[in-house]
This record gives sequence, C-alpha cells and structure tokens, in this order.
Amino acid sequence: MSNIQLSEEELRRLSTRKTLLWFGIISIIMLFAGLTSAYIVRQSEGKWAQFELPNMFIVSTIIILLSSIPMQWSVSAIKKGRADNLVKGLIITFLFGTAFVFTQYLAWSELFGQGIAFSSRLSDIKVDYTYVPAGQETAEQAGGIGNVSASFLYAITALHILHLAGGILALFVVLSRSVRKKYTSAEFSGVSMCATYWHFLGILWVYLFFFLFFVR
Repeated sequence: MSNIQLSEEELRRLSTRKTLLWFGIISIIMLFAGLTSAYIVRQSEGKWAQFELPNMFIVSTIIILLSSIPMQWSVSAIKKGRADNLVKGLIITFLFGTAFVFTQYLAWSELFGQGIAFSSRLSDIKVDYTYVPAGQETAEQAGGIGNVSASFLYAITALHILHLAGGILALFVVLSRSVRKKYTSAEFSGVSMCATYWHFLGILWVYLFFFLFFVR
C-alpha cells in the first residue's frame, strides 16, 4: 500500500468533483422523474396507444446490470494496487456499454419497423395494440392523431442513451489514465466516481425499463 498523502489543494479539488458528480446525478433524477410524471399525466388523458416493448429492451437490461460487475471489479482491483486488473475490468465494462447502446438501437429499429416512430400516427402502427380513448372515439376514428406514447418512449430512452454516452466518455478517459498508470491504491478517486456514475445509470435504466413495461 502506498503512503502517498493528498495535499489540501488536491483534497479540495476532489471534494469539488464529488459534489459536482452528485449534483449531476440529482439533476438527472429530477429530469427523469419529471418525464415519467408527465408520461403518467398524458396517459391518463387518453388518446393513447399501448403496445408491446421489443424483447431487445430485456437484453439491454441484462447487459447493463452485468456491466456493473467488471466496473466494481476495477475499483476493487485498484484498491489492491492491481493496475492490470483495473484496465481489464474497464475494458470489459466499456464493451458492455457499447453492447447496451447497440441493443437499444436494435430495439428502436424493431419499433420503427412496426410503424412506431417518434413522430408517427396511430394509423401507422403495423402490430396489435390497445387504444385508450379520451371519450367515445374508436381506434379507427383516432387513427390520424399522433402516437404520443411512442414519442414519450423514444424521448425517455434516447435521453438515457445520451447520459450513458457521457458515462462511456468518462469510462474512456479513466481507461486512458489507467493504461498510463495514473491511479494507485492511495489515489483512485477518478475510478471510484466513474463507477458511481456507471452504477447509477444501470439503476436508472432498470427503473425506466420497469416503468415503461408496466405503465403503458
């Protein structure tokens, strides 16, 4: 174990970075809380299509949950001074992250092929769905209106991908520094904060997946 001590200035910078990280996480939570609340309110107003989610979203969920294992392994490795395992864990996490993005793309492609796009109409849907009316109108009568439920689905999943892209970028920076042996068992705050954000993104997606699965 290294006996290197951080200076007061370094400790101050570290505290600032941690504060910014948690401020960012809280802001993201508020953003998605607002989006899912708006989803529920709009759904209750009717003129809403309920359709099945692609199975690729299930695959995405499994992938992002699994990605937390090598990420946490990386933290444990550098705590023990194992820089080689740190790099391996980060590479595996990076691969899981890109696989998650790819499966999300496949899910969107499947939806698009079913006529369910961000700016589509109910009449464009090519698969079975349940129509929730606002009054006495039928699905056929409401076919010309926009598919609002699809718009919400794309907005929520795309915003998560956008924040995950930030996580992948942070992961790449930490990986680059790890290859150059910038982290030690005494100072690995960059790895730890990256792991915190990555685990948060995984938990956030699990929440969004179950929300979209059960609140249709």
